[in-house]
Amino acid sequence: MNYSHIHFREQRSYTTGKHASEIDLYQLQNLFNIAAFWATERSIEDLGIAIANSEPVISVWDKEQLIGFARATSDGIYRATIWDVVIHPKYQGNGLGIKLVETVLSHPRMQVERVYLMTTHQQAFYEKIGFQTNSTTTMVLCNQPSFPVLGGTEEIQLQESLGG
Repeated sequence: MNYSHIHFREQRSYTTGKHASEIDLYQLQNLFNIAAFWATERSIEDLGIAIANSEPVISVWDKEQLIGFARATSDGIYRATIWDVVIHPKYQGNGLGIKLVETVLSHPRMQVERVYLMTTHQQAFYEKIGFQTNSTTTMVLCNQPSFPVLGGTEEIQLQESLGG
């Protein structure tokens, strides 16, 4: 594959239009529908929120076509998590996925003690990059119940009920 027309971008924003310097959410939704069984039901609105709350956000482009994507969240010192790593099937098997993950890992926000990720079927791929299976520390809370947001009277009532 000729890589001269493939380029990586760090995103600072998103759009629902076609601006080359931003993630086009419609292209991202389409990429997920084609290549990511775990993300096929994501709405444009939710994708925008996820991107706005992530850093770094890295995309891979073949000219103006989005062909790869990954994002991460980090506290900047202790822990970070990589999310939503995807390469269009037509471009898989050429090292772009490894370069994408390495680009995420090289970001200053990712220079932390431990980086996590979740994968269903790609353990061998991530082991090539240096990730190790960790079956002892990962837990998940699905469909999080609603908890009251503390502030104002709720905080006072909670303190009183705890004897504060």
